[in-house]
Amino acid sequence: MKKKFKIILYVLIFSFLMNNSFALMENKIIVRVENKIITTYEVKNKVLSSLILTDQAINQDNINKLKKQSLESLIQLKLKRNELSKHNINYDAAQMNLYLNQISSNDIIGLKKKFMESNLDYELFYKEIETQLKWQRLIFKLYSNKIDINENDINSELQAILKEKENIYEFKISEIEILINNNIKDNKIIDNIKNEIKTQGFEDAAMKFSISTSSSNKGDIGWVNEKSLSKDIYDIISIMKIDTVSEPIKRLNSILFLKLVDKRQIKLNKIDITNLKKKLLDSKKNELFNLYSSSHLSKLKNSSFIDYK
Repeated sequence: MKKKFKIILYVLIFSFLMNNSFALMENKIIVRVENKIITTYEVKNKVLSSLILTDQAINQDNINKLKKQSLESLIQLKLKRNELSKHNINYDAAQMNLYLNQISSNDIIGLKKKFMESNLDYELFYKEIETQLKWQRLIFKLYSNKIDINENDINSELQAILKEKENIYEFKISEIEILINNNIKDNKIIDNIKNEIKTQGFEDAAMKFSISTSSSNKGDIGWVNEKSLSKDIYDIISIMKIDTVSEPIKRLNSILFLKLVDKRQIKLNKIDITNLKKKLLDSKKNELFNLYSSSHLSKLKNSSFIDYK
């Protein structure tokens, strides 16, 4: 018989949130996620490293804003590690270096120095990125055989585009995707993200909170052909102004925020047909992989024992 787990939620979840400063905290366990623990030390490291990576001031106001979100991020991290322990998954060292170079402006040594000067644990940060990269590979391993895109449908869509004999648009888009609980608490989560976007910027919010693989690139998913977008996303993006952010878009177990960074018109006779077909295919695959990733993580959270001390 399968073991049944129960999620225990408390109204007063985090006793450490009552402290005015990290300096007042002793290192203690604040959450158990199955057989793994989260300590105040890890939360401190997560909060302060997030501020450093986004060049925000380390002050009490910014720290307080990030505590709850950072704890939720660490819970997701432990859930992912528990799941990864059941599989033999390695990460790509080249992909790790690419990410570290992106966030450090090609100065990984300088990034390590920042952590050391701030008395933060670089190894904890490194292991977190390693877990995220392994998670991406795990989702691919588990669900790649379920990603069945009918090539005939892609070809039909491509032919329909070419028959229009009109110019089409490409959109440069960034995204933030966050998990939700499908209850009244979701409104508070959404309000927190909106406030973070408004005060700190979309890119910083994407790095700190987004569960999408694009978070490592500040939410940037690059140029997307309008024909490769799903109808519901196209209907939203097509009426947005440049540098604006969409209202939250509800998905099965997550909320999506989109930012329109730029747009351009492309003449059909200048379109690389092979490249367009690849983009159409990749877009549909990525959409399904993101859906599977969010759904898998949500199921883990709902079936795991999470005990807030």
